[in-house]
Amino acid sequence: MNSIIKEISKLRKQLHQAPEISGKEKYTSRKIKSYFEALSPDEIVEDLGTHGLAIVFNGKDKGPSTLFRAELDALPITENNDFNYKSNIPGVAHSCGHDGHMAILCGIGLTISKQRPKKGRVILLFQPAEETGMGAKEVIESPHYQKIKPDYAFALHNLPGYPLGEVVLKEGAFTAASKGMIIALKGKTSHAAHPEDAISPANAICQLISGLQELPKQMPGFSLVTIIHAQLGEVAFGTTPGEAKVMATLRTFDNDIMTSLTERACSISRKIAADQGLKCSISFTEEFQVVENDTDAGELVNEAVEHLKLAKRHANEPFRWSEDFGVLSATTQSYLFGLGSGKNHPQLHENSYDFPDELLPIGVDIFCAIIQRLNH
Repeated sequence: MNSIIKEISKLRKQLHQAPEISGKEKYTSRKIKSYFEALSPDEIVEDLGTHGLAIVFNGKDKGPSTLFRAELDALPITENNDFNYKSNIPGVAHSCGHDGHMAILCGIGLTISKQRPKKGRVILLFQPAEETGMGAKEVIESPHYQKIKPDYAFALHNLPGYPLGEVVLKEGAFTAASKGMIIALKGKTSHAAHPEDAISPANAICQLISGLQELPKQMPGFSLVTIIHAQLGEVAFGTTPGEAKVMATLRTFDNDIMTSLTERACSISRKIAADQGLKCSISFTEEFQVVENDTDAGELVNEAVEHLKLAKRHANEPFRWSEDFGVLSATTQSYLFGLGSGKNHPQLHENSYDFPDELLPIGVDIFCAIIQRLNH
C-alpha cells in the first residue's frame, strides 16, 4: 500500500499544478486516461459529457456494477500557497480537493488492476464540471452512459473543520439543493432631469431584494435565499435607469421544497415587476439537486468504516453547500460521505486550501473495502 500511496500522491501534485475550470478539463482527462492505459483496464469509456471518462474493471463472475466518482474540475481562484507544486495556471486552482479525489480513484485502479474483483464490475468515473452543476447531468444524458450504468454509486468529499481522517456519515439528505436565479427587469430610460418620463426599476429592485429574502419564512423545513448580485442601470449621472438585474441563490434540503421556493420566487418577481410597469425575465443557472443517501449503500460504507476501525460521526443535518452527485443519487443506490481534512484546515474554496495527502490511504481503503463486501 505504501508504494501505491506514494505514486498517487505524486500524481495528485501533478494534477494540482495543472488545474482546469469546469468544462475545460481536456488536459486533466487526457492525463487520467494515459495513467489508466498503463493499468490495462477492461474498458475506457470516453465522451461522458465534456471530457468525462470512466475506467471499467470486470470481475470473473456476474455481479453488481459499482461506480466510484471523482471530479475533474478546479476553480477560478488564484492560489495563495508557496509549495513547489502550486498551480501553474494563473487564476485557477484545485481549491476544493478534486485533485485528491481523483488520486484516490487512481489508487483504487492501482489496487484492483493487480487483483480484479471476484464478480461484477468496478467503474471509476471521472466527471467534468461538478462545480457548475452541469457535469453529472451531462454524463447521465450521454449515449455512452448505458455502458457504465451502475447498481451502486459512491463518492467522498473532504471536509475542513472536522478532525483529520474522521469519516462523516449522514442518512437521507447529505447536501442541499441549490440554484442560481437571475431576474432581469426592463422599463424605460430617460434623462435624469425628467425621471417622470422613465419607467425606472429602482423601487422594484429594492422590493425584490427584500421580498426574496423573506420567502424562507413562508416555507416548511429549511430554505435560504441569498442575494449575491444586484445592478441598477449604469454609472451615468444624467440618466434615469430603465434596466436592472437581481441575482440570488436559492437553497433547500428537499427537492420538492426547492420546487415550491422557486415557484414563489418567480411569482413575487413577476408581481413586483407588473406593479411597477416593468417587463420581467427569469433564468436559472448552476442547478444542483439534493444528494439523497441510500440506506443500503450507506450500510456498506458503515461496515467498511467499522472494519477499518476508523473514527466516524453521524451528521445531524445536511450540509448547506451543494454537490451534483445528487443527479446520480436520483438514479441509483448511492452514498456520499465526508472525510475530515483537519479542524483548522483552510476551508473549501479558500485560496490557501490544499488537499491533505493523509486522506489518500483512508479513501482508497474505504472504497476497496466496499468492493470486497459487494464481492461476497
